[in-house]
Amino acid sequence: MGSRLMTPEQVAKILQVHHLTVLKFIKQKKLKAIKLGRIYRIKETDLDKFLDKYYV
Repeated sequence: MGSRLMTPEQVAKILQVHHLTVLKFIKQKKLKAIKLGRIYRIKETDLDKFLDKYYV
């Protein structure tokens, strides 16, 4: 695998936002995520794309 998977909580810590904000980004289709069972996972590369698009 080329990219590690992170939980919304891990992404929230990186972005310094609440984990519910990360879930909101996922629901709004701003941040791409994979749903494994009931838990979302975000690829590191998808987080990088999100940061390039929305945080620059």
